[in-house]
Amino acid sequence: MRYISTRGQAPSVGFVDAVLAGLAPDGGLYVPETWPSFTDAEIAAFAGRPYAEVAAAVIGAFAGDEIPKDELLEMCREAYATFNHPAVVPLVQLSPGAFLAELFHGPSLAFKDVAMQILARLYDHVLGKQSRTQTILCATSGDTGGAAVEAFRGRRNVKVVALFPEGRISEVQRRFMTAATEPNVACVAVAGTFDDCQAIVKQAFQDQVLRQAVDLSGVNSINFARIAAQAVYYFTSAVALGAPHRPVSFCVPSGNFGDAFAGYVASRMGLPIGRIVVATNSNDILAHAFEDGRYVRGQVTPTISPAMDIQSASNFERLYFESVEREPVETARAFGAFATAGAIDIPPKAFQAMRAMFRGVAVGEDETRRIIVATLNETGELIDPHTAVAVAALKRVADLPGPVVVLSTAHAAKFPEDVAEASGVTPALPRGALDLADRPERFDRLPAEPETIKEYVRAFANA
Repeated sequence: MRYISTRGQAPSVGFVDAVLAGLAPDGGLYVPETWPSFTDAEIAAFAGRPYAEVAAAVIGAFAGDEIPKDELLEMCREAYATFNHPAVVPLVQLSPGAFLAELFHGPSLAFKDVAMQILARLYDHVLGKQSRTQTILCATSGDTGGAAVEAFRGRRNVKVVALFPEGRISEVQRRFMTAATEPNVACVAVAGTFDDCQAIVKQAFQDQVLRQAVDLSGVNSINFARIAAQAVYYFTSAVALGAPHRPVSFCVPSGNFGDAFAGYVASRMGLPIGRIVVATNSNDILAHAFEDGRYVRGQVTPTISPAMDIQSASNFERLYFESVEREPVETARAFGAFATAGAIDIPPKAFQAMRAMFRGVAVGEDETRRIIVATLNETGELIDPHTAVAVAALKRVADLPGPVVVLSTAHAAKFPEDVAEASGVTPALPRGALDLADRPERFDRLPAEPETIKEYVRAFANA
């Protein structure tokens, strides 16, 4: 299995190199040269199998022969043993034909754990064999950083620098990063937005001197291994509801588009997905793209669903590349223009291809709060603001094929103040995180200046 850049100016690489690199050297994102696929019989056979076994099959389809199957299976078993539910991603029925897929039973109480726990083990496996140490630089809008720190803390072959926008994530989200005491972890509060943090990460990856000096790698959703790992719960959820014998639709709260794009990947692998509804908050760049055909960056607006406070969704480039029939020159042109002008007019044929799978819905703050209390009253489920955005979006879209799965991306206890204000109920942290508020924090504050942060990364990596 080989991987190519969406911008076409980087050589193809194998799975391991794509994982360790994160971003392609030409600024593009890695995608498989050809999409692997399962037959209907193979998909049906996932029914009733342990989550780790399905994960090993799906991720293994992308790894090819670069990682022995028995070793990958053992990594998956170790990764998902860290979750506090035996199903890893259980389904809970909301109403006739509508279900929640609870993605928050991992160590940091967010869906990012599903991919990050296996990614950490992939890094350990590969870097250990190569006697190599890497520096991971990640930007977080709230949950990626906590999941990365939980997964990589204390590991011998990796150092982690997590950038987060100061004052724009919840206290619980912040503490899952900053309470880490291991010396291989550094957390930085950046005076800016998540988009500023993400832009700094991209600039760092394009700095070839820095990249080589610290052996830079990335675990944001730009890393294709994360997309592959997220595709797994599309398979397990859909098969539990009757796939491949009937289609299943999904409603996904989305900011950086990685979680929703993972559904597209599952469909390319043969899973019969009816539609994917992309639900955004008032930072609605994706909702407009799928409804109006224009991908236009606006000002980031702080909301009670901060992990979605994004106006530049990295993984949209992967979908654009597929929708323009894998034309790298057009993709490079479009995203070069977006970097300077902040807008892309999606070509009509590409827009039509996107609309065959995706719909977009933007949900405001008042509606998000109403859905939190309405869901509690109607079902007894206390949901977080991101999940509430998706539930609200689902109520606005009619005639979705098959049953519908809402991806519940975070535990309500990660946003206790906002959930309590909306519902009158303060969500309790799970037992393993009860002492989180008592742990001392450790982080640095820096301006949103690329050179300053690059020097910080260099100093930390070489310490």
